[in-house]
Amino acid sequence: MAQKRKYISESNRGNNDSESVNMELEPTVVSPASQSWWLNIREALRGSQRDYTQGPIGTAIIILAIPMVLEMIMESVFALVDIFFVIKLGADAAATVGLTEAIITLIYAIAMGLSIGAAATVARRIGEQDRDGAAHAAAQSLLVGLAVALVLGISGVLFAPRLLALLGGSPGVISGGTNYARIMLGGNLVIVMLYLINAIFRGAGDAAIAMRVLWLANGINILLGPCLIFGVGPFPKLGVTGAAIATTIGRGIGALYAFSRLIGPGSRVEIRLSHFKLDLKVMARLVKLSASGTFQVLVGMASWIGLMVIVSRFGSNAVAGYTVGIRVVIFALLPSFGMSNAAATMVGQALGAGDPERAERSVWLAGRYNVYFLGVVGLLFFAFAPSIVEFFTEDPGIVPYGISCLRIVSCGFVFYAYGMVLTQSFNGAGDTWTPTKINLVVFWLWEIPMAYVLAIHFGMGPSGVFWAITIAFSSLAVISAVLFRRGRWRTRSV
Repeated sequence: MAQKRKYISESNRGNNDSESVNMELEPTVVSPASQSWWLNIREALRGSQRDYTQGPIGTAIIILAIPMVLEMIMESVFALVDIFFVIKLGADAAATVGLTEAIITLIYAIAMGLSIGAAATVARRIGEQDRDGAAHAAAQSLLVGLAVALVLGISGVLFAPRLLALLGGSPGVISGGTNYARIMLGGNLVIVMLYLINAIFRGAGDAAIAMRVLWLANGINILLGPCLIFGVGPFPKLGVTGAAIATTIGRGIGALYAFSRLIGPGSRVEIRLSHFKLDLKVMARLVKLSASGTFQVLVGMASWIGLMVIVSRFGSNAVAGYTVGIRVVIFALLPSFGMSNAAATMVGQALGAGDPERAERSVWLAGRYNVYFLGVVGLLFFAFAPSIVEFFTEDPGIVPYGISCLRIVSCGFVFYAYGMVLTQSFNGAGDTWTPTKINLVVFWLWEIPMAYVLAIHFGMGPSGVFWAITIAFSSLAVISAVLFRRGRWRTRSV
């Protein structure tokens, strides 16, 4: 109530005299529910100092989820805009992006694994009211991320052409896409830092800052991308290489801004120079937690490499269509990932406050919200798949594959909704091994063999791969729900 009264009083102070007179002459009736929603949205976008371990669960989820969803929407918009421009360069350029992203998924896996450990630890410390401990853990996680990124960057620059060839890239893809791959892989530091710092903000409940960081990074990327790809105005025409440069610059600026907010005043996790003093004990605990988290994401994301290898058997058109379809799917799934992150923060902070019942109620409620969203999006994608794909390309060789991918994968959206929330909730509790085992079974022992058998043995082609994706993610949701109900995540220490 104190927070609500604060915003009401701020609103009243912002009204001028004429507005007050108008309100007296023509009174406007605002329902309490509408006013409450507006206050929640305003609080979510401006940033909140709310204690998420107290008060209504639904309100807490909404305030956390709004900036997280908007953050991921911007990531989704970038994914679509990027492929929209790149595909104008032809199938080889689109295939270059698709194959390189299959490699970068490994970097994403490591970055997300590190962020899982950092977010879970920070959320738990915040729930325990230990902000200095949260800041210390955050600083140590950044040092670990820096070391890992340097090793990955050097390796990526040296072996980019070989990696493209290993994934089945054609000679045209390898010759035209090597520079793109080298820039994206060599600049992975900005990816790691962006994921890691934003995860720290989210774990602490500073979701609005994480939102602004990603909007800045991807906003620059979206504006700069076509300029460097096509040589607009004074910019050089660099083709697909320009897309890589724009992405790295945008993310780099975003990472610098995020770091400035992390060490500046006003953050829930205000890092000072003393927090960067090497603490091998804390680093070891973070590495242990992040290692299982990294392996978890690695298992899931590396499976996309296996799928890409199978799809590449059917040519560049199939790869390009698959890339377009998956980019559109990501457009829907990334906002849902924002809702999942909100659930993870609620779980971590609630467990830190010693309230596992609140943690569990938060997960099921967030899952329900996610089902509402993805269920509607899935229906829209299935109905309007041709129009959506043709917005990106009218190439008759690419369009059928894109439509098939979009329609088949969207059939499982309702299952994905719960699966994403449940998986992230395990991570928020610090139980990173349970989703790791689930990913290993579902993606490597189930999805990839199924994709190969359906696509090659039964002659379904790329459609077999798309059906394997749908079946696998639906299976993941069911298995996760069963294991979550067992409740072993409640006793995990971080």
